[in-house]
Amino acid sequence: MSNASLSQNKLKYLSAYSQKVQDQVSTMLAMDSLGEFIIKKYPNVHNIKNDKLLRQYVLDLKQRHLKKSAPLSKVIYDKKIHVVNNALGLHTFVSRVQGSKLKSKNEIRISEMFKQAPEAFLEMIVVHELSHIKEKNHDKAFYQLCEHMLPEYHQREFEMRLYLTQLEFKGAIY
Repeated sequence: MSNASLSQNKLKYLSAYSQKVQDQVSTMLAMDSLGEFIIKKYPNVHNIKNDKLLRQYVLDLKQRHLKKSAPLSKVIYDKKIHVVNNALGLHTFVSRVQGSKLKSKNEIRISEMFKQAPEAFLEMIVVHELSHIKEKNHDKAFYQLCEHMLPEYHQREFEMRLYLTQLEFKGAIY
């Protein structure tokens, strides 16, 4: 695929980045070097392949960074999440009145596509969704919490976007 063709097929995961960055990624795609770049930096996929292991992984991160936050009622991989919501993970918060009390439930759903990804990308998505327990909006406080939990959060997010771009244009690399 040529750079001109890539430019016409918008790099949707990188649309917020500068044209220079998008051009560099287009060149890497055209030269079939984007996948190599990702594999060199993240050579292995994780072994967190089922909901039980994912739940434990999420709870371990939550315990390390958000000890006093609300509990999670559900943590699962969701095969519909990427297609239906155009998202990679979802945090849902439901409040219900039970008698005279207000009960809330927090759930985290991670796109099933992350079963076959480097742990660094799974960790970035989990940190993002855990941050929503305390900060509902994507604002300054939200991203500060993400960076507190994962100091290289923004770099990981960018590289995860590169990974998604590779998947979209060239297919799986692992």
